[in-house]
Amino acid sequence: MDVCYNKLFKLLIDKGLKKTQFSKQAGISANTLAKLSKNETVSMDVLIRICRSLNCTIDDIVDVLPEVDTAKGGRCNG
Repeated sequence: MDVCYNKLFKLLIDKGLKKTQFSKQAGISANTLAKLSKNETVSMDVLIRICRSLNCTIDDIVDVLPEVDTAKGGRCNG
């Protein structure tokens, strides 16, 4: 299952938060931040901490992408 966190990073820009500020505020590690930046899956606990930190819902920060043929390279687009 592919996920896309472009919404999260747009929200950080809109709120004027740098990734490092955000990770400290939300209580997430640098490794988790790296996973988010690479559109890799993270735990529900992490998503909840992010939502509480930013006062938003999961729908505001992540898109679940439909399964695609990996040979065609369908991925997260901005």
